[in-house]
Amino acid sequence: MTTTSAERTPDWSDERWQVRARSWVDAHLSRAGRRVTGLVEPRVRPWSLVWRVPTDDGPVWFKANNPGTVHEAVLVETLAELTPDRVLTPIAVDRRQGWSLLPDGGESLRDVLGRDPDLSHWERALPGYAALQLASAPRADELVALGVPDHRPEVLAGLLAELLDDHGSLLTGAEGGLSQDMYERLRAELPSYAERCRRLADIGIPATVQHDDLHDGNVFAGPDGYRYFDWGDASVAHPFGTLLVTLRSIRYADKPAADDTRLARLRDAYLEAWTGRYDRRTLVEAADLAIQLGPVSRSLSWRRALDTPDESRAEYADAVPGWLEELFAADPL
Repeated sequence: MTTTSAERTPDWSDERWQVRARSWVDAHLSRAGRRVTGLVEPRVRPWSLVWRVPTDDGPVWFKANNPGTVHEAVLVETLAELTPDRVLTPIAVDRRQGWSLLPDGGESLRDVLGRDPDLSHWERALPGYAALQLASAPRADELVALGVPDHRPEVLAGLLAELLDDHGSLLTGAEGGLSQDMYERLRAELPSYAERCRRLADIGIPATVQHDDLHDGNVFAGPDGYRYFDWGDASVAHPFGTLLVTLRSIRYADKPAADDTRLARLRDAYLEAWTGRYDRRTLVEAADLAIQLGPVSRSLSWRRALDTPDESRAEYADAVPGWLEELFAADPL
């Protein structure tokens, strides 16, 4: 069940809130030797408010998260300490309020692929993300303690059972929600799901940060390499769960080129970072399991993102039950 209350959910349209946030931005830019040169450009979603802030040294980006995604600020700050070449280093972070102020990251991988739709760009981008995950794995327990959601295989089946009790989020029997037949099918799937979670945990690949929405719009592709951003959906989980969204997004974006052989090559480029510790057969088995189990993580991340009384959440509400139904969909490969 969601736990939102109006008292703890910020009203981003409130003038007092905006003045306070703007003062925070101004103060931290001043400390960095920069000043605002124009009006901010807002983008509002139920899960976050983003301001593009023009300055005398190029734009910067202010982000405020809702309570369901508030962990993004502390996660970005921690990743910048661990892997500064893989993410943008924040100009400032307020962990308690879930605020972050980031430099401009330049063009995205989506921009690059728009000019040059060659999947080799992904072959170069995925190993860097894998390196970030490996560097973060020793800090997994700390990240959970800091508030990053725990989606490790050991707890994922229990989270699914709890999610199935949340009929409000699943819209059970309502338009856009789970049908009663699908709900019963998901209930019956629980033992099998739990067994696959146990098998994935038993393989022993350490949990780490898992972006859970890694598509070409969330990767910067600059002259200094690839940097990964927009961590509001992230959790501490099996690393290979990333492949669910990544491979699907590649297939949907470039259907003629992204056949099974090329997608498998991208998967293998990502898995290469673990080949010194595990044999190829084990890695492919773990990747298959993580992809199969991943829709539950996606459904949970959407439920957190929509943990707000904002009426606009209704536009996205079917994503929570929709992702659960994907448990019975075909693997991207």
